[in-house]
This record gives sequence, structure tokens and C-alpha cells, in this order.
Amino acid sequence: MNASGTSEYRRRIEADLRGNILPFWIERVVDRESGGFLGSLTNDLVADRSVERGALLTSRILWTYSAAYSQLRDPAHLAMAEYAYDDLMTRFHDPEHGGFWWSIDASGSVRSDRKQVYGQAFAIYALAEYHAAAGRREPLDCAAAVFGLMEAHARDLRNGGYLEAFGRGWEPISDVRLSAVDLNAPKSQNTHLHIMEAYANLLRVWPDPILRRTLAELVEVMLARILDPATGHLGLFFSEDWKPQSEAISYGHDIEAAWLLARSADVLGDPALIARIGPLATMIAERTLAEGVDVDGGVFNAGAPGGPTDTNKEWWPQTEAVVGFLDAYRRSGRDRFLRAALRAWDFIEMRLVDRERGEWFRGVTKEGRVLERELKVSFWKCPYHNGRCGLEALARLDEISNLNNQINHKI
Repeated sequence: MNASGTSEYRRRIEADLRGNILPFWIERVVDRESGGFLGSLTNDLVADRSVERGALLTSRILWTYSAAYSQLRDPAHLAMAEYAYDDLMTRFHDPEHGGFWWSIDASGSVRSDRKQVYGQAFAIYALAEYHAAAGRREPLDCAAAVFGLMEAHARDLRNGGYLEAFGRGWEPISDVRLSAVDLNAPKSQNTHLHIMEAYANLLRVWPDPILRRTLAELVEVMLARILDPATGHLGLFFSEDWKPQSEAISYGHDIEAAWLLARSADVLGDPALIARIGPLATMIAERTLAEGVDVDGGVFNAGAPGGPTDTNKEWWPQTEAVVGFLDAYRRSGRDRFLRAALRAWDFIEMRLVDRERGEWFRGVTKEGRVLERELKVSFWKCPYHNGRCGLEALARLDEISNLNNQINHKI
């Protein structure tokens, strides 16, 4: 496979995005009885209305449909974004202390009032995107205000980076875990990665000099503290003074970080930083391809220095592989990255897309067996990863095709 053979993949990716992912959440997940969105939906499309619902799910829906409208210009996507914005602001925004609560219960009352920094980052990310799509000033003002709160309360001025979580009034708390499977560590790669993503998105629409300097400093933290250039992997958990707390490897986060670092450098527009990050991002992609990709093209969930430790293949690492390897191909011209991206899409279509009931399964085993007990919609299962994969892949495949046409024309 080379760049001239990508048009069929583009057609398939667009068909899944427009015909499967984006309609599914409008038709199946909007809660027309209670407002907002369903917080739980099985693979058989059975809803559980008793579960808690997180601001994270709403923020990710808001980002997805705002970005989809900006790229595809379907009015239904803007309407969905407006609906999600209303849900986020009326049910999750803290009018007293600012920022967003972590979750509400089935009645709409606040269940967890903690200020998880990861969650604040996704709110910024989504609000900036909605501002860009709808042209409304209020979401931009809110995103800028949350940025100010993060810098005032979560920024570690002594050691650099950001702390994980706080109480309702931004006071320190003892248990800062993002989820039950995470370590109770004061700093994590995951949170820093998505703060970087959010700040880069905000800078696109709000060229504030303080934000620009802050994003540049955060990129340096990612490169100096979180990325291990000796291994090509990113650490997952750290002490306040950046001592590693785990040797675990997340292949999906690695390849996601590769292209998000490059995106942040592009948004900053610093030629020296762009030139510096390019080889590092390519190195991360090389290591992910060598260690984290199975023979069928799917990406394992997790590993350690000795190799994969969790051979299940959830939906989101596959999406990041498509985007990350396309990005690595565009940057390096190495055909193996293009092949890896397209094989990852083949895997997604073969194993994850639910052709009977819509959307994607959450994951499969190494052997390809669907993880039936995992939900199709949940606190964490959302349209952000696969929706973004579709949008980013279409843009990159168009760029690759245009470049290939230019080369052929010159020849």
C-alpha cells in the first residue's frame, strides 16, 4: 500500500463517521425523557437510567459534534453540540467556585463535586471547539475562566506540571485517582497529555500571551519529565517531584502523545520546537509499532518493559493508532507507518464496528472475541476517540492525497 491507494480507505472511514458514529449518539444516547444523555447503554442497547453521569461524557460529546460541524457542516451536528453545551452548563458547572463537577446522579443532583483536573481540561477542550463552531462568546469566556482556575489552583509552581484533583472549593484532597484502575499519584501522564491538548485547542481561538507561554512550558514538561527518550515510551504516574511511580506502558497513550505533541508545536508556531518534536514523535511511533501492535494490526491495551501485559484491544488505542501512524507517515514518509495506520483501520472494521446495532464495541480479546460485558455507552465510552479518528484521518488522507498528486504532476 502506498499513498496512491488510500482513496478507498478514506471512503470507508467517512462512511463510518457520517453513517454510523455521529448518527448513533443523536438517535440512541440523547435522553429524551430526563434531558441530557444516557449514562449507560449495553451492546444490546439496554439503558440503565440509575447510573451516575459524568461531565466528561458531556464534554466529549460537545467536542465531537462541534468539531464535526466545523469540518462536515451538517446542521444536525451543530444542534447536538448546542444540546450538549446546555447540558454541561446547566447540570455540571459550579456557579460558586467555578469549574465543573465530576458527576451527577440519576436525579440530576451533584454526586461527586470534586474538581478533577482531567475533567476541567476536557471542558476547556470542548468549550473552545464549540466557540469555534458556533461563534458564541460565552463558551470561550468560560474556557478562559477555567484556564485561570487551573493555573491558580492546579499548577505546581515548585516542580512544574499540574496536580491531579481537588475538592469542591479547589482545596487539596487525599484521593486524587482519576479512576479505580489508576494509582493514587499526585501527577499523571494522562492528565498532562489532555491539559496540553486542551490548551492547544484554546490557543487556536484565544491567542492569549499567558496561555501561549503556559502551553510552551507544558510541552517542555512533557518532553523533559514524562517522555523517556531512552525507551520511546511515556511514564504514567509520578510523585510531585517527578519520580516515576510505575513501569507500566500504555501503547495507546504513547501514540496519541506523539501526534498531540506535534499538534501543540504546530499551534505554538515555533519552528525550533517543531523541528525538535518531529524526530521524537517519530521515535514514539516506531516504538509503538515495534512493541504494541499485534500481527492483526490491533493495538494492545498495555505493556511493561518485558512486553504486553494486557492483550485486550479496546476501541480507543486503535483510533489513536490510525491517527498517530498517519501523522508519522506524513512527517517521515516511511511507508510502514501508512501500512500500520490502514491495517489498524482494517482491524477496527473487522472487530470493533457493530454492524447490527451501531457504533463500536468497547473492545475485544486478543483472539477477537467481543468483551460483551463492557458497555457501548458509559462514563468513559464516548464518541470522542472514534469521532476524532474519523475527522483527523479524513484530513490527513486528503493531505497525503494532495501531496501525492503534486508529486505525480511534477513527474
